[in-house]
Amino acid sequence: MTDFAYAYAQASSLTRQAEGDTLLLAAYAENAPASGAACFFRGQLRDPWLAARGLTTLAKVVASRFVPQSAALRDPIVTAGAGQLRFEAFSSCNGVYARLDLGPAALDGEFVHSGTTNVDFNEPMVNALSRISRTEPVRLSVGQQEVTLERAAGHVTERKVTLPERWLKGLTAAQDYLARMEERLTLTRVQAAQLLQTLPAGAARTDTFLVVRGGRPAFSPVAGPGGVRIGGAHRLRLLDGLLPLSETVRLYATPDGQASAVVLTLGSGHEFLLALSAEVNRGFSGEGAQLETLAEELPAEWLTGANNLFQSNETLNPTLFGLTHDLSPATVARLCAHLSALGLLGFDLRDNQYFYRRLPFKTERILKLNPRLKNARALLDNADDVQLVGVGPQGRTEVRVRGTGVWHTVVLSGTEPARCTCTWFTDNQGQRGPCKHILAAQLRFG
Repeated sequence: MTDFAYAYAQASSLTRQAEGDTLLLAAYAENAPASGAACFFRGQLRDPWLAARGLTTLAKVVASRFVPQSAALRDPIVTAGAGQLRFEAFSSCNGVYARLDLGPAALDGEFVHSGTTNVDFNEPMVNALSRISRTEPVRLSVGQQEVTLERAAGHVTERKVTLPERWLKGLTAAQDYLARMEERLTLTRVQAAQLLQTLPAGAARTDTFLVVRGGRPAFSPVAGPGGVRIGGAHRLRLLDGLLPLSETVRLYATPDGQASAVVLTLGSGHEFLLALSAEVNRGFSGEGAQLETLAEELPAEWLTGANNLFQSNETLNPTLFGLTHDLSPATVARLCAHLSALGLLGFDLRDNQYFYRRLPFKTERILKLNPRLKNARALLDNADDVQLVGVGPQGRTEVRVRGTGVWHTVVLSGTEPARCTCTWFTDNQGQRGPCKHILAAQLRFG
């Protein structure tokens, strides 16, 4: 067989495999499980006082605004499944992401279905949580339309609300950063509490670095070897109420210093995560690290089929998933990239693995949320707005893209990150995802 014939046979085989994968996922999409489950979980909290402290801290995060003009929001996302509950939320300014995990050891109840909802944490719920004692029994029920906390003094019910669109985008960015983080430091409860007390009063106006000097952790305005950049370190005071209850405190950071996280192990199946954006005025919803993935169209039945296959909080093992459902590795890789970019995957730092998050919205909705991707596609509507200048060695492609009263030069290269002459790229150097000009050039010539 000639090289050409072999290549053609391989391409034909891959095409047939892709067509077969599409048919399989389309079948899963058509055979959706019953929806509208009234209840996901009902049962008792084994340590209601500790769970209440975690939920109270989560409510404090949600009510926090570190950028004055941000709107106040109180909409935690609650996911039930795989024997655990996850409560996720952002600060109202979207620059802090928090998650409380209640594992099997924290719960004594029944998981009727798996699913996700989002509710307000209003004053009645916050007050009820703050009044829970160390010994009183507390029941919790999580359903598609509401979350109810039951005590001897009465019950509080919070109803489902519309999830803010910027939180959907924030979930995508936060997950992407968490997946790239590395563990940098482990502290005891006493070390962490003492460290927090050394934070300067007021808001931090410059970068703060967590460094180790003489075997002891300390905050410093100057980066040192192995130091962790913590933008807006005063935001760590959100953990005041939980630090005295923690067994261990682990700090994580991305290699490029664009985000950091603190994980508190509270014991009895309770864990709390707090992730911080690189800067106070930089919300997670404004990041765009996965825009290039979203720019590639994916059949809608792939996403719908995957959503019907996975259970909420289910661990995602791409290799096992492909073998179980007879999908090719290429299809699984492409599908998982899109699930991640859509915010349908969360990331567990403790176990270093993804989990599925069945969000309460149509998967098509988030595809329309990002203005950079929308504007990039708008540039392609006029053939003259994106022009090929030339192709050089090693796949180097130069493209002219029309801006507002100016032309921008985009350079695409197979060996280096794409570059653009626009202000957005100059200011961010690709650390917050590609600009609309790069996206448009990639969509047409990439």
